[in-house]
Amino acid sequence: MPLYSEDIIEEVRSRNDIVDVISQYVRLTRKGSTYFGLCPFHNEKTGSFSVSPNKQMYYCFGCHAGGNVFTFLMQYENFTFGEALEALAERAGVALPKQEYSATQRMEADKRARLLEINKEAAKYFFMLLRSERGKRAMEYFKKRELSDETIKKFGLGYSDQYSDDLYRYLRNKGYEDEILKESGLVTIDERRGGHDKFWNRAMFPIMDVHNKVIGFGGRVMGDGEPKYLNSPETKIFDKSRNLYGLNFARTTKKPQLLLCEGYMDVIALHQAGFDNAVASLGTALTSGHANLLKRYTKDVYLTYDSDGAGIKAALRAIPILKEVGITTKVINMKPYKDPDEFIKALGAEAYQERIDQAENSFLFEVRILEQEYDMHDPESKTSFYNEVAKKLCGFSEKLARDNYIEAVAAKYMIAAEDLRRLVNQYGLKEGLAGAASANSDRQQSGIRGNEKNKGRKKEDGMKQSQKLLLTWLIENTGLFQKIKKYITPADFTEEIYHRVAELLFAQYEESGTVNPAKIVSMFENEEEQSEIAGLFNATIPAAMTKEDRDKALKETIVRIKENSINHRSKELGPTDMEGLMKLVQDKKALEELERMHISM
Repeated sequence: MPLYSEDIIEEVRSRNDIVDVISQYVRLTRKGSTYFGLCPFHNEKTGSFSVSPNKQMYYCFGCHAGGNVFTFLMQYENFTFGEALEALAERAGVALPKQEYSATQRMEADKRARLLEINKEAAKYFFMLLRSERGKRAMEYFKKRELSDETIKKFGLGYSDQYSDDLYRYLRNKGYEDEILKESGLVTIDERRGGHDKFWNRAMFPIMDVHNKVIGFGGRVMGDGEPKYLNSPETKIFDKSRNLYGLNFARTTKKPQLLLCEGYMDVIALHQAGFDNAVASLGTALTSGHANLLKRYTKDVYLTYDSDGAGIKAALRAIPILKEVGITTKVINMKPYKDPDEFIKALGAEAYQERIDQAENSFLFEVRILEQEYDMHDPESKTSFYNEVAKKLCGFSEKLARDNYIEAVAAKYMIAAEDLRRLVNQYGLKEGLAGAASANSDRQQSGIRGNEKNKGRKKEDGMKQSQKLLLTWLIENTGLFQKIKKYITPADFTEEIYHRVAELLFAQYEESGTVNPAKIVSMFENEEEQSEIAGLFNATIPAAMTKEDRDKALKETIVRIKENSINHRSKELGPTDMEGLMKLVQDKKALEELERMHISM
């Protein structure tokens, strides 16, 4: 990204209130001076995601994701820092000055820009070919699939020529070199054949990211060639697990859910029929990456996979993946038709909307498919079915949800709810005992060896916690700087990142008499470091502590940090370092003085 000044970065950050920005993505509830909600970065049922207007930072006490308003957009929207900065500048009406790139940044930015250019040129070329005599066969294919000119244009559909070096020659004539063409994934270059196209004689489907930039392609062969469908390989701009076909349109839908399909044509047919909330994974099974991407835009996903055996298996694989990230899932029944495209051609959009309205709860869908494996007329087989269902019902940790599903299953499969509940409780008890036995066995096996290891680890973790606690106290009560500066300096923070943060924090206070923790986060480029720094400023301080307890905790924390600092420097002190030795002597006297005095919050 361009090298913007700290002042510009801070102006953009300060003009985008973090509560306002995050409220667009997460439902927040105010508790005291802090806002809480369900974390968008992991699946949880109780809100451990906090947003502090005072600190202008967010932090999740569950998964430890945290940072400032830039970090949030980078994690949630998968933006680079530059993209987050530009988006927030536009939101706040801040004009960014034109800046120069560093050599490495310029090289990377140029490469990404050229790859996007190449994909855009290819898409335009395929789009043009479709309308020429050479693309007649592909156009007939799209028209046979009943696609309108408007839909073909909306999705930028095209055709790759039957000659296997046609696109290669076209792009070379546009001035692109072999090296960058090879990286685009559109061309393969070898010594024997020279340059030849990845896609030829195929109906082409451009794949766009959420910002409507062409990042890859899918192609359907015209004729009997294999494979029937072919996708771009992964490149610097194309990651199959981070993109969904049609999401660039579906992300702005006003409909309450997203429809998840299996193929490009299903998405296109649904959009043409007015269902602008349809998306599909890109030639791969649904992954947790896709699920997290979907969660950014919806809480409800309706699976509209093929109604054949393969489609049912795909749905059964997708349901737990979506559940894991907290998405509520339903399954649309399209029988007697195979897929949404066939269904809409046969019965129309209104009938498909009725199927959406009647979509089946995903758990009851799993149970219905499970039932097909058993002979419900045979008592033994029927009993086995009930046992398997009881095991599945144990997966609901909330009693209310579990009871509701027990009653629903009991009513549908003609078993007394109390009998099914008893069976569920039996399996739940077995699982609980097995889990406890396993945990107990693990503890016993760790034995003395584990205890020896933990002695050192606890001491280290305790010191980290003390340093983190003091940093949190300092930003929440800046009056402490004056009280402790005689005894504690940034040098006393012995963990490397804690030390760097302390230096910045103390410098802020010395310069202005105030602190700005959110600005400090922006000074670190690595997302992991940003989350860790957010954690340093969000140490848990028990709310129920009395003033006397807090004062005592403060003094004990400062003493521990100072003792640790002295011990740390003593070990590293060289035999001829007289200056270091004198500093240690002074610090030991300061420690003795500190232990005798009272420090108050």
